Amino acid sequence: MPRTKVAIPTLTEEELALLNTPIGMKYLFAEKKVNLQKALRYTRNEIKFKELQAQLIDLQNWVIDRNKKVVVIFEGRDAAGKGGAIRRITAHINPRNFRIVALPKPTVEEQGQWYFQRYVNQLPKPGEMVFFDRSWYNRAVVEPVNGFCTKSQYRTFMGQVNSFERMIMESDTYLIKMYFSISKEQQALRFKEIKSNPLKRWKMTPVDQKAQELWDEYTAFKLRMFEYTDLKQAPWVVIDANRKTDARIEALQYILDNIPYEIVPTDFI
Repeated sequence: MPRTKVAIPTLTEEELALLNTPIGMKYLFAEKKVNLQKALRYTRNEIKFKELQAQLIDLQNWVIDRNKKVVVIFEGRDAAGKGGAIRRITAHINPRNFRIVALPKPTVEEQGQWYFQRYVNQLPKPGEMVFFDRSWYNRAVVEPVNGFCTKSQYRTFMGQVNSFERMIMESDTYLIKMYFSISKEQQALRFKEIKSNPLKRWKMTPVDQKAQELWDEYTAFKLRMFEYTDLKQAPWVVIDANRKTDARIEALQYILDNIPYEIVPTDFI
């Protein structure tokens, strides 16, 4: 019986050099079946991401040295990868000068307060960066879709949010708003993975369980949110999050491109 010829892809010197790095070797043998192109893509992504993480350290040093304040909002559907992106993006910056905020359901006391009050309490102090894993925009999409707020509360929020953000920015705070966008099919795949993984099952909530069923409702409120709050002074950027690694690179690059930081000599920090 004749042997089947296997086509071996031709690699450039640059590609061979990449695969021979520790990162390249890690991805080359990450799976039983070797996939050269996938290994190359993952290797390039990780090298690029590490370069951007180093630049984020420079940005944070500038924030600390100049007493600047930074707010970065991560919004998106359930399972869009917001939390994972925040953890990877902030993995190497000084933990004393940044916070990740992922607020739970409001308490009875908070429900009686001005809606933005509990978010005001989380805003950065001088020299600090705050990353919101979901934010006040819960009331723009998640709450009305799931009946967690009244129509009157929703209208009040939409009438106040732009003024609220203007006050934040006028208080010498940089505001970055990112929306992680995934397809309905990709969300279903990620929910399936979460449910089958004993280490991730805790992530599934009753809200998540209904996300596919309410997909169109989420879309309608999302588009309305963009229509009213995508302003020149506080724009949204939509990140294609179907590929997590690509989304993290794009998000981090956007942060670096939209905060005009300078390199601060380390002796001054």
